[in-house]
Amino acid sequence: MKIYVLKVSQELPLSLGRAWDFISDPRNLPQITPRDMAFKITSQPPPKIYPGLIITYRVAPLFGIPLTWVTEITHVREPNYFVDEQRFGPYRLWHHEHHLTPITPDKTQMDDIVHYALPFDPFSRIVHPLLVKKRLEEIFNFRREALRRLFSEG
Repeated sequence: MKIYVLKVSQELPLSLGRAWDFISDPRNLPQITPRDMAFKITSQPPPKIYPGLIITYRVAPLFGIPLTWVTEITHVREPNYFVDEQRFGPYRLWHHEHHLTPITPDKTQMDDIVHYALPFDPFSRIVHPLLVKKRLEEIFNFRREALRRLFSEG
């Protein structure tokens, strides 16, 4: 099984507390997900994550094909870190670390580290660079811009 790693960093013009409040509320996910993914939370998540929380979604990551995605919040260290892991969905493995680090009282560094593997390895190695890697980069670029718009300075 080939495991890929995606690392994304962004500076947010928010205090650590405000950044945590936003990023740890799963109900904010639709605001930072591309519309063409037809993202919909199908469970009723609380306003704050906790270890063991299961969240279900409908999402169309490629070609508009809707899929069910189930994630579990496996680790939480408020206000700096949490992990979501796929329990059911399009990936063979999905482990997403969210790290928040204060830079100044008004700025926070957000780092995402995603370890993922695709089904049908080794055949998936052909489609990874052509479709999956490119799509994940688009999704995280959209999120970066959405967060910038939501919390822009001035």
